[in-house]
Amino acid sequence: MKTDFHAIIAAMSAEDKVALLSGSGLWRTASLPRHGIEDIVMTDGTYGVRYSTSQIEQGESWNITDFLDVIAQSAGDVEHEEHKGGSEALFTKSKPATCFPNGSTLACSWDISLVYQMGAALAQECQEMGVGLLLGPGINIRRTPLAGRGYEYYSEDPVVSGDIAAALINGLQDNGVGASLKHFAANNSEYRRTEMDSVIEERALREIYLAGFKRAIEKANPWTVMSSYNRLNGVQTSQDKWLLTDVLRTEWQYDGLVMSDWYGIKDRPASLLAGNDLAMPETQLDKKDLLAAINRGEIPAEVLDTACLRMLTLIDKVQRHRKPGSKADYHQHHQLAQRLAAESIVLLKNADAILPLQKGKQRTLAVLGKPAQEPVIQGSGCATTVPYMLDRPLDEIFEVAGSDFNVEYAVGTPEDNASDPQALAQAVAVAKNADVAIVFVSTAIGEDGENGDRQDLHILPAHEELIRAVAQQQPNLIVVLANSDAVVMPWLSDCKALLETHFGGQGMGRAVADILFGRANPCGKLTVTVPNTLEETPAWLNYPGENLRHHYSEGLYVGYRYYDRRKLTPLFPFGFGLSYTTFDYSGLTTSVRELEEGKTVTVSVDVTNSGNMAGKEVVQLYLSAPAGELAREEKALKAFAKVHLEPGESKTVTLELNWQDFACYHPGIGDWVVDSGEYQLHIARSSRDTALSIAIAVRATPRYAPLKIDNSLTQLIGNPPAFARVVTLVASKNGLPEQQVREKLCAIAPDLVFGLFISLTEFLTIDITRQELANALAGPAAQQ
Repeated sequence: MKTDFHAIIAAMSAEDKVALLSGSGLWRTASLPRHGIEDIVMTDGTYGVRYSTSQIEQGESWNITDFLDVIAQSAGDVEHEEHKGGSEALFTKSKPATCFPNGSTLACSWDISLVYQMGAALAQECQEMGVGLLLGPGINIRRTPLAGRGYEYYSEDPVVSGDIAAALINGLQDNGVGASLKHFAANNSEYRRTEMDSVIEERALREIYLAGFKRAIEKANPWTVMSSYNRLNGVQTSQDKWLLTDVLRTEWQYDGLVMSDWYGIKDRPASLLAGNDLAMPETQLDKKDLLAAINRGEIPAEVLDTACLRMLTLIDKVQRHRKPGSKADYHQHHQLAQRLAAESIVLLKNADAILPLQKGKQRTLAVLGKPAQEPVIQGSGCATTVPYMLDRPLDEIFEVAGSDFNVEYAVGTPEDNASDPQALAQAVAVAKNADVAIVFVSTAIGEDGENGDRQDLHILPAHEELIRAVAQQQPNLIVVLANSDAVVMPWLSDCKALLETHFGGQGMGRAVADILFGRANPCGKLTVTVPNTLEETPAWLNYPGENLRHHYSEGLYVGYRYYDRRKLTPLFPFGFGLSYTTFDYSGLTTSVRELEEGKTVTVSVDVTNSGNMAGKEVVQLYLSAPAGELAREEKALKAFAKVHLEPGESKTVTLELNWQDFACYHPGIGDWVVDSGEYQLHIARSSRDTALSIAIAVRATPRYAPLKIDNSLTQLIGNPPAFARVVTLVASKNGLPEQQVREKLCAIAPDLVFGLFISLTEFLTIDITRQELANALAGPAAQQ
């Protein structure tokens, strides 16, 4: 029997409605037994379920220090305690759960089906713990590698971000646990995050910073969307009607619930009016303010009741999908974490084909660096997860190497923040006597996280010192890197091979060992551009901003779009990643050679594994638009697919582009437009390595931006409908035939650099008023 939500809402008092639209404690919604409304539990987790027993189960006895404990969590503390076998105090705060690869790692898999499986696994763990809503995924664009929470987010590109997020959301929600897509929107930095105003031109906002959210919503329809802490073009996002109602609900037709980030509400009545339904967590002042506004008649009943309806719909959805008594298979999830890490690790360098290690080629291995024993697997802050299990790279290397290799370990860097000459000397001695040295290095633990950004792009100085010292004695050096986001690599020439793990989760150690010894073929590809220096990054000149404003002056040119536009060669391009095998492309075709308005085109290409080892290739499809009124990127990613191929095997990969994929946002028209012309489609291995290209003709109905009386005559001629109306107006004034007027205006247009009204009245002495010209430019509707 279907619950009558409208009857429940009609029976509720204003106080009841305020309670329903507010949190209850830190991680629950309100329970209203007299109306048959049960609470639901939500918790953080962009890559693992962070279930705090004390905070979720202690009822009303929580306080603000509990929340501060959450955001101040250090990944190092969690992992350090886990290495000791677990800390009772820590485990009472958070239950152990599977720590999957973080966002910056996960997206490098480019594997939609595998990410879906991760979502399903997260849902199973949520079901066991009684969690109905997992607060993720986070998909803010990685505009700058300095951003403190970059490790949680997927990419500098909205297509990758949107598709990976949709896969995770579908995995969660198909298994009965809601997702919360966050942080909406333009939360691209942690620097003074609750104060800063992200100032972004609408075109860049639409095409880059909102596009991933739109894509994820279209493909997965998350049960909730979470507003962000920052301001957007002067308006707090949690009370931005344009963002939360006009765009999200009216344009995108999103019908789920919007909730705030924790303590992200500045004005509770304003936030509700803007479309922010649920305020989290519970604050008495916000509840009091909202109730007072209702009693003063400032909140329309329809607005209040609609928010309540969305809330009841969410609660009902969570309750109906609950699976009491569920048990998650953590050992199986650990295997999935290992597989995800193996598919996400990126092989950035492999000089002399030093990898994979082979027993007949190398015999003695030196494993160096503290992260080999105490791996850096995740970032700090609210997403930090207590790992249920943990693969230590050194243990896994010993196991996989077996009796085929002699493995010796030296820590080299016992302290992160200080050099140890004795330990360093020992590491160098071990490396010198080995055939190959494998050095594990990382960025500083805790530099990533909430409410603060990274200060530079370097790995730990002590770790860089270890690389350089070992390289002087051992030319066969392999570096395994753990980091939140891109780093600079002045030491790159010192190593022959480089494995990029980012923050690979609890299965990273086994994944690294399998890749080192060739049990797994690396197939991850970068989802951000790796710069040569911090100063060359797109946001450098305007970051972190001043006067509490982030000016996104680079506009559309984020990540690889910037490097392409400026003809800069990055250290490693977007989409790059090496393999132990090779792939050839051939037979690029399109389903049509001329695309009609509103239609789709299918792009097919044959991919062949031309090497001698099974592997996976990420096929990337980029689009280049013809020159038009608006500037466009040199190329933009539009679709991708990952394909597995045995040696010598070929498969046809098919990708689809819809009409919207050819569009750009025209701020003058206030809509998405497609220009007619010849578009280039590129099948590529990375943003800088195009394998094949093909042209397709696109035929679109022309659309023109509105003109003003101070536009030039040349601009008028470029708008044929408006030009025809002005020709008619001029002909009516001077009595000349329209064709003659047209020819005369076209002839003199290049020489008239003044505004249209001045050109017509002063230089051509046409007796018209400003209003008459404005009406002609605007069209028939303005003349009625």
